[in-house]
Amino acid sequence: MDIDPKQYEQIKINDKDSHNIILSYLVHGCYKETLESLVTSTGLKVTNAQLEDMEKRKRILHSALEGNALDAIHLTEQMSPDLFENNKDLLFDLLSLHFVELICSKKQTEALNFGQAKLAPFGKVQKYVGKLEDFMGLLAYVEPEKSPMFHLLSLEYRQHVVDNLNRAILAHAYMPSFSKLERIIQQATVVRQCLSEELGKDVLSPFSLKDFLKRS
Repeated sequence: MDIDPKQYEQIKINDKDSHNIILSYLVHGCYKETLESLVTSTGLKVTNAQLEDMEKRKRILHSALEGNALDAIHLTEQMSPDLFENNKDLLFDLLSLHFVELICSKKQTEALNFGQAKLAPFGKVQKYVGKLEDFMGLLAYVEPEKSPMFHLLSLEYRQHVVDNLNRAILAHAYMPSFSKLERIIQQATVVRQCLSEELGKDVLSPFSLKDFLKRS
């Protein structure tokens, strides 16, 4: 059983609440130009500190996405000192992005040296051993994109690391690591899952955001 849209279409949503949800998403994602347009058209307020923070994070995130992970690490250390001291997983992931960039650039010798110097020390901790073996294993392939670890070269993996970096920087500054829009979707998903478990799958189908957006 699916919920009839008429059951929630009558619920009134305050425009200010909608605008604040969108504002939160734009700030979180560093979409400065779109944010400025929203502020101009709605009269919402954004502080200079927020704009400066967005610019700094945007530069960091773009560096990582564009294959300059070492620059992203350096800029992060300037903006959020000691962040990596408390988040070794994130540091490993960013270093791995640089390693992958060297592999993709056919700089195998440089990649091997970098892996031994920067990644290998993580192997002293058991939880990194598997990931370390996967990354170093890329060196054995002439065409690493055809290896079993090809996903490590993908844009999806890079984006995953960048998203985690963004959340870590925000949390380090005592700011929400998820936007209000993400939180609403997470809460709606959990509520629907709980109802599905309570009523039975035959009564209420599991919630799918993708399917919901298709119907909307």
